[in-house]
Amino acid sequence: MILSKYNLKKISVPSLELPGEQIFDLPEKVLQFGTGVLLRGLPDYFIDKANRVGIFNGRVVVVKSTDTGSVSDFDKQDNLYTIYSKGIENGEEVSEQVICSAISRVLSAANDWDAILEVARNPDLKVVISNTTEVGIKLLKEDVSKHPPVSYPGKLLAILYERYKAFNGSADSGLVIIPTELIVDNGKKLESIVLELAHLNKLEHAFMDWLENSNSFCNSLVDRIVPGRPEQSLSTEFETKNGYTDNLSIMAETYSLWAIEGDEKIASVLSFSKADKGVVITPDIELFRELKLRLLNGTHTLSCAVAYLSGFKTVKEAMDDEAFTKFITQLMFNEIMPAIPYQIKHEVAADFGSKVLDRFRNPNIRHEWLSISMQYSTKIKMRVIPLLLNHYKQSITPPESMALGFAAFIRFMRVTVNAEGQYTGEVNGQEYKVNDNQAEYFGKVWETGDTEAVIQNVLKNKDLWDADLSLLPGFKNAVLEQFNRINANGALALDAI
Repeated sequence: MILSKYNLKKISVPSLELPGEQIFDLPEKVLQFGTGVLLRGLPDYFIDKANRVGIFNGRVVVVKSTDTGSVSDFDKQDNLYTIYSKGIENGEEVSEQVICSAISRVLSAANDWDAILEVARNPDLKVVISNTTEVGIKLLKEDVSKHPPVSYPGKLLAILYERYKAFNGSADSGLVIIPTELIVDNGKKLESIVLELAHLNKLEHAFMDWLENSNSFCNSLVDRIVPGRPEQSLSTEFETKNGYTDNLSIMAETYSLWAIEGDEKIASVLSFSKADKGVVITPDIELFRELKLRLLNGTHTLSCAVAYLSGFKTVKEAMDDEAFTKFITQLMFNEIMPAIPYQIKHEVAADFGSKVLDRFRNPNIRHEWLSISMQYSTKIKMRVIPLLLNHYKQSITPPESMALGFAAFIRFMRVTVNAEGQYTGEVNGQEYKVNDNQAEYFGKVWETGDTEAVIQNVLKNKDLWDADLSLLPGFKNAVLEQFNRINANGALALDAI
């Protein structure tokens, strides 16, 4: 049988949390742009958890913004889906199975725009959430009276304008708007785009005042690995055990964080935060951003090529190797942690770092290094270069683990272009595709075949790094030494580190 509201009464599995009937009568308080697994596995998970204990008491209307795919799976399952969470906490495996009932309905922006505008006129509506990817939060100069507008900021402005008219600009009709797109100051950036778009559309001054003074655009940061559907064998196992099929099920790690920049007024609206310590509402989320960006993302980035050149396909495979675990641990604790360009107590950073290593060891999350390597150069620039520069503010000794990570990155980017125009690299006789906007540059710089010249040219390229890294004391020689060691003994010849 398929998962549905009607079939819930037929499901009896002790380890599976089912929604109570009263949840289906809750009002729609949230408008969500995006049907993706991150939103369904994090914000919707928190809202569902709060509803179960009678705290938030509101459901989510989801807007599908893209033209691809359909909403039929959601309709067939009455918008129910299973979240399978598995992870490691303090060295012990933990798991959770929940049928999430946060979503009340899914609407298509292309086909259901009138219904979406009706949601804007709902007095119960309090919150707007989005994850339209980083590309989604960009200014498109457009007429927001279109049916519907093209861009997400355009759609959001049209909804806010509709709400303003419906409630005659009352102060208490404003909304809390929380983008989760992975860009710095996502709330502030979205607000600035919406305001500029309102000016371009010559909307009245009274609306502009209401837009700025009655609505709250909150910066936020999300952190949870949600790969999507469980692998087929695992999905079959779950469905056999639980007695139903679920085409919307998702796998997630148990760790979860949603840091939202806001005050007590924001917290009172987002009352679902009381149901899970993973929701943090604070006046400044920079601490959480730096911890995630440096200790999780920065560690991933600096260890990515080291792992892939060593023959590991996934993060878990690498973490099962003693030499790699030694490398990544000393990289994180001895070099990245002291170089974070933000004042963080050592015990806070160490606790977060230990949890990151537990997350990397999670046997239930298949996180591939090649996926992590996408737009590798940009990730190095954003996540690693600030660490490297800050290291040299504290010490003139080159950071050896960072140097190895950088050397492995340069080796990984030894690419050529094939007949199809794709850039590829090769290691141990195996070809791999490189998805990086700078692949053409690396292909050209490697044409000389002179390793030392390549390293010198890459390090001094200010267009890549906004800095001349070849001027950092001893760093070029450290990268060259590590590169030669990779060529001679493999990426994980760590005896000299």
